[in-house]
Amino acid sequence: FLQESGTKRSKPVPRVAALASLLPPVKATSLKRIGQTLQRSVSFRNESRASTLPNPPPLPPPSSSSSSTMTTRRRDSKLWSETFDIRVGATLSPKEIKRQEAIFELAQGEQDLVEDLKLAKKAYHDPMLKLSIMTEQELNQIFGTLDSLIPLHEDLLSRLRDARKPDGTTENVGHILTGWLPCLSSYTPYCSNQVQAKALLDQKKQDRRVQDFLQRCLQSPFSRKLDLWNFLDIPRSRLVKYPLLLREILKHTPNDHLDRQHLEEAMLMVQSVVADINRRTGESECQHYKDRLLYSDEGRRHELIDRSKTLSCHGELKNNRGIKLHVFLFQDILVITRSVSLNSQPVSYQLCRQPIPIRQLDLEDVSDGEMRVGGSIRGAFSNNERTKNFFRVSCRSGSQLQTHCFQASDAFNKQQWINCIRQATEAAGEQTPQTERRTEPEPGEPTDSSEECQLSQMCPSIIITDCTSQKH
Repeated sequence: FLQESGTKRSKPVPRVAALASLLPPVKATSLKRIGQTLQRSVSFRNESRASTLPNPPPLPPPSSSSSSTMTTRRRDSKLWSETFDIRVGATLSPKEIKRQEAIFELAQGEQDLVEDLKLAKKAYHDPMLKLSIMTEQELNQIFGTLDSLIPLHEDLLSRLRDARKPDGTTENVGHILTGWLPCLSSYTPYCSNQVQAKALLDQKKQDRRVQDFLQRCLQSPFSRKLDLWNFLDIPRSRLVKYPLLLREILKHTPNDHLDRQHLEEAMLMVQSVVADINRRTGESECQHYKDRLLYSDEGRRHELIDRSKTLSCHGELKNNRGIKLHVFLFQDILVITRSVSLNSQPVSYQLCRQPIPIRQLDLEDVSDGEMRVGGSIRGAFSNNERTKNFFRVSCRSGSQLQTHCFQASDAFNKQQWINCIRQATEAAGEQTPQTERRTEPEPGEPTDSSEECQLSQMCPSIIITDCTSQKH
């Protein structure tokens, strides 16, 4: 996706994945995950997917007159070879042309980013503050340190333009990048704030004035049919793209080129910076959800929750009675909760079963059609959706056996959960237990069906934060 064919003149601006409404489990420790977590939920991961807060009531559809004029604006996808004198390109080798295209894409992306960040402030932040649609404190929480990112990217754009020759070619960019990349540390507070920002934005969307303002913006041409969160998530999306952009430039830079060494140094720098921001963002997201846990029984508090620094995945699962639960897989412990919405407060998660330490957890796959659902045997109806995509986790402590049967929304999400649990088990120093296939718990084993859980509205999917497999 870093290079476009010469025949493709334009493309829609990609919809940024936000740490918001997710489809598959949400990743928490990676920027992509945050993107996915934020967009499925939320998680800087992401990368737009699942939201953990209830959606606001739908607005009435726009009138036919207004909807007919709502065409998604497209940004011109400018190529280096289309922007500058083609006669210059004729004197360059195909490899050098690809190198110039990659450098130009880097600069063009900076220009687009600066424009979008300024738009977010001018079209969203400032009007909402002036009209008192949100308080200054709320806007500061949602927009975070976005203002500080604008001059940072304006600086890189200026340096790249200064390095461009009159004929449009750029000889060296490595020294520019090695001098500029340390500035990306400014992303740490911005990305670390994204989970809280997304949660507050989703909460404020329940306010009719906020809904109306954001809907009007969405229908306006300037938004390109991107909502506010898309704009707020653009910096994270750009950040995770830098290693790809640099790799593309490096790929087309000859080994004997003077820029080669600087580019290799820049590549190591950007990977280190992104990894550090990843780690800090994952810790921030983990803390956000730890702070949202409610303990009706103090006996369910566990030191492994308090000590957790990362959140491997979390999201909605159903038990074998069809009751919705929100399950969190922290680095060393599995936590089963129900979501709770208290008035206009952010969603919280009340523990409804004893947390399971990863070292004591056994994982079992359950074949489709073999699960007992709602007290009746459904094994004969293997095509029934209610009996698909189950897996079981259990934990034995002395003579006590705790068993939970979980149903994922689809086969992909089920596999994501299984992968995440296996990875967590391995990371905890345990060999992943061999998958077994059982149709029912043993007599006398406690199951989810023994406890009634009245749940409030929750995010509709799982969010993966650390698993490496992704749905494409």
